[in-house]
This record gives sequence, structure tokens and C-alpha cells, in this order.
Amino acid sequence: MQQEMIKVVLDAMGGDYAPVEPVKAAVDAVAGRKDIKVLLVGRQEVVEAELAKYSYPKEQIEIVHAEEVIETAEPPVNAIRRKKQSSMVVGMNLVKNKEADAFVSAGSSGAILVGGQLIVGRIRGIDRPPLAPLIPTEKGVSLLVDCGANVDARASHLVQFARMGSIYMENVVGVKNPKVAIVNIGAEEEKGNALVKETMPLLKECKDINFVGSIEARDIPKGEVDVIVCEAFVGNVILKLFEGLSSTLIGIIKKGLMSTLVSKIGAALALPALKNTLKEFDSARYGGAPLLGLNGLVVKTHGSAKAIEMKNAIYQCVTFKEQDINGKIKEKILGSEEQEGK
Repeated sequence: MQQEMIKVVLDAMGGDYAPVEPVKAAVDAVAGRKDIKVLLVGRQEVVEAELAKYSYPKEQIEIVHAEEVIETAEPPVNAIRRKKQSSMVVGMNLVKNKEADAFVSAGSSGAILVGGQLIVGRIRGIDRPPLAPLIPTEKGVSLLVDCGANVDARASHLVQFARMGSIYMENVVGVKNPKVAIVNIGAEEEKGNALVKETMPLLKECKDINFVGSIEARDIPKGEVDVIVCEAFVGNVILKLFEGLSSTLIGIIKKGLMSTLVSKIGAALALPALKNTLKEFDSARYGGAPLLGLNGLVVKTHGSAKAIEMKNAIYQCVTFKEQDINGKIKEKILGSEEQEGK
């Protein structure tokens, strides 16, 4: 019996390095797995020219023509509504119409968020789909939810974020009974802004998550918890600071190692171990940020993503589909709401 292919749409025109890196990602992805098919969406002649540089199994990559491109600076709502033939809109419609299982793009974050909700649509019962990237920590990875989709979230939204994040970490990352915490300015319950104070008791009442209380920003890199809950303004600040500090520290370390002859000799000896350590903090290893709570999977990678990050995002989509994350979200969210309504 032939194994059913999992179909992942990759936006060939999205990101700083399109179409070169998306096309390479598609080729690398199908080289590593036989159970996936990548649909490269973009201007056919451009994608064909890039794809012609590679040898690959023809049955595992397909080009879907889309004439238009949504640029990063365009107003997201207008772009999604007006550019019906853009790679983003065409690709998301493939997911909406069940012709593909997931959509991955390094394109405009705003357009991806708008398109995800307007085209793919929310699961019934989900109020605000959050963006949820995995961030590297001392103990592995943690899920930051929300990092950019909902800057004015309510307490009820954060509770849904916690539930969906817990499902994702348990079933995609494999963390049993993941620890969930809300970002706060102290461990004491009386601390925090109005949103945190309102959300805290609601999370404590959730029987289907392992809520452990507050987490301060300084403890996030230690990997003290598995799911970090916050509204998108706070989450985006955490994510950008995390990424900026990581690259700055790496630059400082490299500069220090090259500063003297003695340090250069030491660097040569330490380099293999240092490279292995730094790999653990490379966000490209973990794919992109899924927009949780949609009727189909939409994943946003960094705008500067190279092929390795996009390939890992494709593999991330496969696990998401295999583990039926949307089915589990529907069961948990709708199930809990029905119980509360009785």
C-alpha cells in the first residue's frame, strides 16, 4: 500500500532570499523524506529557472503559478484582498480547499497573519490564533506564545494560548505534561499588570494544563518552563531581544577569541566544542512559528530565513499533521467549552 503524501505549500516568492533559498529548501526537504510533496508557489518561469539547477524526484515537487508578490511594506489587509494571484493568497487557498496540508512562508508577517485568519480561517471556538515560535534554552526549547499576532489580547485569549501551546509542546516536541507559565515582573501573585492579574486565576483553574505560575524574563533562557504565555507585544519584545542578544554575544566571543595570538591558539582548540554549543542556540534548527488555532497549518519563518530553516519548517508541518494537532486543539478547546456550558 502506497504511503499518502503530506503536501506542504512553500511560498517561493517570500523572504529576503526568494526564490533561491525556498527552492533549495524544497529540494533538500524531499531529499530527506519520501513521504512529502512540496508545492512551490510563485512565478512559474522564475521558479522553474531556479529549480533547473537541481536534481530531485519530480513527483515530490510541483510548481503552482502565482503571478503577483506581496511586498513586506504593503498594508496587509489591502494586499491580501487585492492581490488574489499572489503566491501567499494562492498558497493559503490550497490549504483552505484541502488541496494541501500546510503553508510555509518567509514573507510579510502582517500579510501571513491576516491571510491565515481571512483565508484559512479559525477553528470554531478559537478567538485569536497566536504565533508560537520555539526558542532555544539551556534545557532544550520552550514555546513562546504569542510572539506577534495579538498585541491587545484578553485574559480568555491567553488561556487559549496556554492550552494550544501545551498541546503543541506535548505532541510535536514530545514534552510530557509541559510546564506552563505566564510572563510577569515577579513571582508573587500580586505582581503584574491588569491583564496578568486577570489571567492568573483563570490559568490556575485550568485542569488540562500544568500551570506553574509566573516566569520572569531572566529565567526564560534557563528553560525553567516549556510554554511561555504572554500577549504579543511582550512576546515580540522577548523574541527580538533574545535573537539580538544571541547574535551580539556570538560576535563578542568571536572578537575576543581573535584578539591575541594566545587567544587564537585557544580558539583553535575550543572551536569544535564551541560550534556544537552554538548550534543549540541556532533558531533555524527549529523551523518557523506556527499560527495556532487555524483550520489548516500556516507557518511563518524569519524574513531572512535560509534553506535550512525553511526545510525544518516543512518537517515541522509533517509532524503537526501526523500528530493531528488541529484535531487535538478542537477536542480540548471545544470539549472544555461544552463542559463549562453544562
